[in-house]
Amino acid sequence: MHWRAKAAARALLSHSHFSSGSGSGALMVVLRHISVAFSAAMAAVGTALFIAINVFYKRRVWTPESNYCTFREQQNSQSNRNGEEEEEEERSERQVLVLGLDGAGKSSFLQGLSGAGHRTGCRKPTRGFNFISLHTPACQLDFLEIGGGEDLRMYWVDYLRKTHILVYVVDSSDRGRLPEAKDELHRLLKADADLPVVVLGNKQDKPDAVSVPELREALSLSSVADQRKLFLLEAQSGSDGLSRTCGLQKFQDLLLTLV
Repeated sequence: MHWRAKAAARALLSHSHFSSGSGSGALMVVLRHISVAFSAAMAAVGTALFIAINVFYKRRVWTPESNYCTFREQQNSQSNRNGEEEEEEERSERQVLVLGLDGAGKSSFLQGLSGAGHRTGCRKPTRGFNFISLHTPACQLDFLEIGGGEDLRMYWVDYLRKTHILVYVVDSSDRGRLPEAKDELHRLLKADADLPVVVLGNKQDKPDAVSVPELREALSLSSVADQRKLFLLEAQSGSDGLSRTCGLQKFQDLLLTLV
């Protein structure tokens, strides 16, 4: 009986161990299947996302050569646009330099161009600069006047480089200063041989004013080369003096042909 009890106990233990081992194995198999299924699902989701991204967004491969060329093309395009804008601006603006001895009537001449009207009273000679702009359909004319005192004349030549036309105003009634006006004019003519020049014989209405032919002779304009673009116009005193002689429109038309 004793050995039979031991055998029965041994069989019971063996059956218990077998049941426990079978349960654990089945659980492992289930977990393994779940893991495989989850991995497959994640792979499918990743593949779908990859395809979607490639469909909606074009992949960009970076290469130094292609990016450098793109940068150079953008830089050249920007430079061309800036250059065209600067050229357009330069073409649309023309500078007219207004010079002459002090007291010649340069400021009154500019006042008449600007349409400011006549100002009564004695005007003092300009000690610095005056500036006005005239807008025409063709371009913008920027008039720059520099004072005619002896201490300022030395700087006249420096402004010739950036100007397109020189307007030289002469007081036709101041006979004593005509030689001085002639010398300063010819100094400017020698400084720039190609610059168009308009000589304005001002104050033609004064009793002592020289005539236009006399002014041409006094300023030795006949000695200027024929190919030089040089014109002599007359004007009267006051800010509307040009309107009462050759006319503002005619004067503007002349300037536009010279620029």
